[in-house]
Amino acid sequence: MIHNNRPVSHNTNVKLVDMPQGFQGEGFMTVQLSKAVGLARKNSIWPLPFATSCCGIEFMATMGATYDLSRFGSERLAFTPRQCDMLLVMGTISKKMAPVLRQVYIQMAEPRWVVAVGACASSGGIFDTYSVLQGIDQVIPVDVYVPGCPPRPEAIIDGIMRVQDLVETESIRRRQSPEYQELLNSYGIS
Repeated sequence: MIHNNRPVSHNTNVKLVDMPQGFQGEGFMTVQLSKAVGLARKNSIWPLPFATSCCGIEFMATMGATYDLSRFGSERLAFTPRQCDMLLVMGTISKKMAPVLRQVYIQMAEPRWVVAVGACASSGGIFDTYSVLQGIDQVIPVDVYVPGCPPRPEAIIDGIMRVQDLVETESIRRRQSPEYQELLNSYGIS
């Protein structure tokens, strides 16, 4: 049996400070909902690779053990648009392929982000011909451009990290904004 001769006492000199203006009220927690959702989205981006040529090979290296894209929350590749939120367009896109790319983009659920990987997807690359689309931003909006012909895996990872920066800071309501709707309407997407 243990005897304690000291009585238990609590500190009664604790002073609480009022919360600053703008950080109080009903439903307020220690974090804003948009920041919590942004953090969750940032670390769980599911990429849809749309590879047509040599940039796709570099992306395969990015997914390999040496570079390991899965450590950025992009472990699960899916080849169905309805399960992905980041479209990685890699390689030369012909004008015949443009409607297919646009349809894939439309089938993706909101929110969705697009990365143009390499010179061909960004600007047509060295293929300045009648049959090659001179940049995918002619048919779908692009969030991040990754330069290179073909870009190194480090550049692709950097592009995905730029998307993560966009995802983390994006407002939850941005996709319902008139500006975003106007952007989609300019591409003929409703």
